[in-house]
Amino acid sequence: MSQGTVLILVVAIALVALAIAAWIVVQKIRTNRLRGRFGPEYERTVAEVGDRRKAEDELEARRKRVAKLTLRPISPEEQERFGSEWAAAQARFVDDPKGAVADANRLVKEVMQARGYPMGDFEQRAADISVDHPRVVSNYRSAREIALRCETGKAGTEDLRKAVVYYRALFEELLETPQLVGVAR
Repeated sequence: MSQGTVLILVVAIALVALAIAAWIVVQKIRTNRLRGRFGPEYERTVAEVGDRRKAEDELEARRKRVAKLTLRPISPEEQERFGSEWAAAQARFVDDPKGAVADANRLVKEVMQARGYPMGDFEQRAADISVDHPRVVSNYRSAREIALRCETGKAGTEDLRKAVVYYRALFEELLETPQLVGVAR
C-alpha cells in the first residue's frame, strides 16, 4: 500500500471512531436528560418495556404528545372549589372509606380534565401525567391499583387510606398547591 492509501485508511478509521464516539455521547446525553425529567418513571418504563432505547423512544413520544396539549393552570376559584371538595372527600373517609376513595379518584380526574388533559383510558392518562408530574405518577398508579382491589373487596381500610394519600399527592400537584390551606391533612 502506498503512503497515501494508508493515510486515507487511517483518516477513515478515525472518522468512523469519532462518529461512534459522538453517537455514544448523544445517547448518553439523551438518557441523562430523560432520567432527569422522568425520574422514577424512567426506570419503571425501562423495566416495563425491557429495552432502554425503546423505553426512551416511548418517553420522548409522551413528551411530544403532551407538548401538543393545551394545558392550563387552575384558577383560584377552581382551586377553592376543588379544595373544598377534597376536604369533604377526606372527611367522608371516617364513615365511608370506599366512597372517599371513589371521590378522590373522581376529583383527580376532574382536575386533570380542567387542566386540559385528555380523559382516555387510565394508562394514557398516567402516561400523560408522567411528563409533567413524574414524581407522583407512581402514586396515581398505586391508588388506582388499590381502587381496583377495593371494587373486588380485596382492599382493607389501611389500603384505602393509602389510596387517598396517593391520590392527594397527585391532586395537590395538579392543583399547583403544595399544601391546601384550611384542609385537614
